[in-house]
Amino acid sequence: MTSSAEEAARPAAPATGRRVLTKEVWLVLALSLGASGVSAIISFTGVLTSAKPISGQTAVIVGSRAPGRPWLDLAWQLFAVLTALVPVALVAHFLARGGETMRTLGFDLRDRLRDLGRGTAVAAAIGGAGLAFYLAAYATGANLSVDPARLPDVWWRIPVLILVAAQNAILEEVIVLAYLNRRLDELGWSVGRSTAASALLRGSYHLYQGLGGFFGNVLMGVVFCYLYRRWGRVMPLVVAHTLVDIGALVGATYLIGKVGWLPG
Repeated sequence: MTSSAEEAARPAAPATGRRVLTKEVWLVLALSLGASGVSAIISFTGVLTSAKPISGQTAVIVGSRAPGRPWLDLAWQLFAVLTALVPVALVAHFLARGGETMRTLGFDLRDRLRDLGRGTAVAAAIGGAGLAFYLAAYATGANLSVDPARLPDVWWRIPVLILVAAQNAILEEVIVLAYLNRRLDELGWSVGRSTAASALLRGSYHLYQGLGGFFGNVLMGVVFCYLYRRWGRVMPLVVAHTLVDIGALVGATYLIGKVGWLPG
């Protein structure tokens, strides 16, 4: 839950504090992944009501923002990465007002080698299982064809994809995993309810990929919640998520259209 037994034993907030924390959580989610969840639901509604079958449609994760104008495209890509991380800065601000820091969530570099080792191991397991789940869901017609990256073949393509992977990992794991679970603990939620809320939220904003994206990320959310509480640190899960996304974004750039087993 946190980085030490003392922090883990933090008492629940009083009634007035509970109302403030509840509003805080809703505001953070409304400005970040909660809004993304609503957007994904609307997007999937469009998929379901389309004349095309689900598997005949494509979800693009990172696309060009200014086709044919690489420098303008690069500026938009960097702008998108930076602004997506603003809710993380907002979380840090709220924690600081309560006398805490991001270190409370285990988002720091104190234990770099252990975090890297744990994150790499989790990425290897989650990445392989996630790919198998996606292929199975696509084969059954429950998932769209996911094209992780459609960027121009220019010098900044791979660096931008790596930045997007890190941004996704920081945003999702800090907010949906560490921050949300901590706040729900302070609001008196049980571990089971907090885990379900976190996992379902994670699944919701992946629904634009189809039912496979939803259920696969719900399962990933349950596993990540368990590991976060076990280790008391979010950093290994940030590492794992970053590595998985780098593999998906960069790997797809070179493999889609070149191997028969990968939809494209």
